[in-house]
Amino acid sequence: MRDSSTGSTASPSRRTVLAATAATTAALALNTTPAGAAGGRHDDASLRALISRMTLEEKVGQLFVMRVYGHSATAPDQADIDANLTELGVRTAAELIARYRVGGIIYFTWAHNTRDPHQIAALSNGIQRVSLAQPRGLPVLISTDQEHGIVARVGKPATLFPGAMALGAGGSREDARTVGRLSGTELRALGIRQDYSPVADVNVNPANPVIGVRSFGADPRAVARLVTAEVEGYRGAGVAATSKHFPGHGDTAVDSHFGFPVITHSRQLWSDLDAVPFRAAIRAGIDSIMTAHIMVPALDPAGDPATLSRPILTGILREELGYDGVVVTDSLGMEGVRTKYGDDRVPVLALKAGVDQLLNPPSIDVAWHAVLDAVRGGELTETRLDESILRVLRLKAKLGLLDDPYVGDAGVDRAVGTAAHLRAADRIAERTTTLLVNKRGLLPLSRRTHRRVLVVGADPASPTGTDGPPTTVLAAALTALGFTATALSTGTAPTGAAVDGAVAAAAGADAVVVATYNVTAASSQRTLVDRLAATGVPVVVIAVRNPYDVALLPSADAHLAAYSWTDVELRAAARVIAGRAAPRGRLPVAVQRADDPAQVLYPIGYGMTY
Repeated sequence: MRDSSTGSTASPSRRTVLAATAATTAALALNTTPAGAAGGRHDDASLRALISRMTLEEKVGQLFVMRVYGHSATAPDQADIDANLTELGVRTAAELIARYRVGGIIYFTWAHNTRDPHQIAALSNGIQRVSLAQPRGLPVLISTDQEHGIVARVGKPATLFPGAMALGAGGSREDARTVGRLSGTELRALGIRQDYSPVADVNVNPANPVIGVRSFGADPRAVARLVTAEVEGYRGAGVAATSKHFPGHGDTAVDSHFGFPVITHSRQLWSDLDAVPFRAAIRAGIDSIMTAHIMVPALDPAGDPATLSRPILTGILREELGYDGVVVTDSLGMEGVRTKYGDDRVPVLALKAGVDQLLNPPSIDVAWHAVLDAVRGGELTETRLDESILRVLRLKAKLGLLDDPYVGDAGVDRAVGTAAHLRAADRIAERTTTLLVNKRGLLPLSRRTHRRVLVVGADPASPTGTDGPPTTVLAAALTALGFTATALSTGTAPTGAAVDGAVAAAAGADAVVVATYNVTAASSQRTLVDRLAATGVPVVVIAVRNPYDVALLPSADAHLAAYSWTDVELRAAARVIAGRAAPRGRLPVAVQRADDPAQVLYPIGYGMTY
């Protein structure tokens, strides 16, 4: 393994790992299977013995999954040390683990945890080494949000696959299973053994600002099939999948990061719509389920977010749906869970509701002491904590963390961003691009008649580790396919000058490709497309996020839905435009008419081909 601070390499032997847990295993009661024993046999008796040796403070720590800044567990950059001191009161991941004995750590790009594959693996090893060196030390469950599509924390050179709605357009359970298996294989090689994916929300609200293309679609049965397949793929790779966001975040116009959404579904509608993918995930043996910071009055009239609702998490999820795996909160720093209660009450109420893992509270010190004080004061019992710790330890044992939590450089090289994985991502992406409009058979474009292509449009910040910006990626892909393509970024809200510049540039083009991003009725992206269409030059629109853009852009000659602006999906769209691949995707959501939203313009399952 590569030490996170020195960069030196050494392969951790199994004996070394077992020696690191000797303090724990030696303290186990007789007639139990010790953690780290040969064969990975960890029954509940041995895990309960581990719990019985923990101090109360250690038990509290096992319930937390925390962010921490830095590329190294022991020697992060000074800016990351400063950020840790400001937000966490510690300098490094090592200090965080030593002080709070956290059971989990979550990786983020913005926390500078994910620079490159070997660095990530070294960070994971450093975290495990520090945790195992503590008295009664246990391995850490490292997690991240690697949904693919628009949400991915580990970028290139790791493989980036199409996101959920693109997979929904492809409709292939085998593709979803492959994404889970290959993504899980890469994550495990990096020391990440819990992925907060797949999204099980059924996106029935086109105005949903937080889920959208992160969902497989609007048909609950189709979503359930793909959720199940992806869960199976992750399981095959030895990574814990996490379905989210229970009890269902698909019908809201409020982002729970910034507000408190209310879902007005009746109990019957919830059962027929939102619950379907979660039931399927549970039948598939899902390892963890993430809660939503939403109010669902039909499920709990108390007005609490689901994360803090015992009727929802214990009454419905545990007792009615029969789920006994790990329940993890969505980030406790989000506004949706902080609106009603203070940060000291939220973790306590979450545990009382039935949560097992407390994810990323704004202040670990406030949250950790709140739980500790709640036990000392009698509001929570140690027995209640033990229930959740047992679930967490079962998961760690299942994932092999109690036997060998380390990863090696050779494993990274064998698994991460391999040519085979990259080819699989390209093949899957080709099956997702959806053709919605093709007036007069414009597509595929002919290099003989439409060689000069101008690519304009939105250039939103690229998802993690992609080449970007989208217009540049599209132009490069079309040029590689034999066209002469140039890029001109006009932005998500093009100014009058930007529109004029695009119109002027179109005079020398045989066709214009416009990348659009979440077009609204008032968006100046509409003006851009209309002005370009008025020049008489053929206009091809690619919706690079929500597929609903087509309803607002009737002047376009052709319209494709790519569902994301990651490189793999943009390149697939370029191949479709060039005729190197046939469009095979079908809408996984319905598109309503812009002038009458009660009427469907394009139904679920619509898609053209050639």
